[in-house]
Amino acid sequence: MSESADHLTALRRRVAGTGGRDICGAGWFPLGHAGIDAMLGGGLARGRLHEAFAAEADDAASAAGFAAMLALRAMPAGSAVLWLRTDDAERRCGRFHASGFAELGGDPDALLLALAPDPVALLRGAAEAARCAGLGAVVVEGWGRLPALDLTASRRLALAAEKSGVTVLMLRIGAEPVPSAADTRWRVGAAPSDGLEANAPGHVTLDIELLRRRAGPSGLRWRLEWDRDRCAFREPALSGAVVSLPSHGSAEDPAAGALRRTA
Repeated sequence: MSESADHLTALRRRVAGTGGRDICGAGWFPLGHAGIDAMLGGGLARGRLHEAFAAEADDAASAAGFAAMLALRAMPAGSAVLWLRTDDAERRCGRFHASGFAELGGDPDALLLALAPDPVALLRGAAEAARCAGLGAVVVEGWGRLPALDLTASRRLALAAEKSGVTVLMLRIGAEPVPSAADTRWRVGAAPSDGLEANAPGHVTLDIELLRRRAGPSGLRWRLEWDRDRCAFREPALSGAVVSLPSHGSAEDPAAGALRRTA
């Protein structure tokens, strides 16, 4: 227990180093993809709790990338992203490398990394960080079921985010969704990308599904490509085995650009 307290004290000091200035953003942050932003009414709500789940165990890197991309979209200019994870997540998923954050278009100098010894310390640290308006976004990464993350704990995070204006992104690897106070919940998987010239790797491409939204339709799927220069999502060059839904209609297919599988 003393080890958890030591980690929490260290985290408070690191967060305090961001300056504590009030950068609370109101409203929404767009994802850059016209269809999703239209369906969401402008984008994701800022200062809210959002969840991202890996579709399969092998999709851990894709889910982490999606969380990093959302953090880049959410953070105001000049702010920092705090990435919290458990020791268990680090052992199972590998170390977080700032160079990967830079490849997505982020500034490694604006990234704070912190490890928690257990899920209880992780959630305590997340709640402390979510109250700090000097942060642009907080990513909370845990592996497995995380029994400590019950409805009460998620409400505590959601309330802290709403009060400070800091967007909190809960990254879940090797876990299934449970009731929570999250504003939105996403499932993320890897998708094939179109190679560049000289057989260079293509742009990061993801299959995402909106599992839950507190106000509006859910169950919609998209295939997205990440534009690192714009730090925004866009339609992929390689669409894969998906077809576009109509750009008009009922709650079952309300958004332009939304996609669903044909199989």
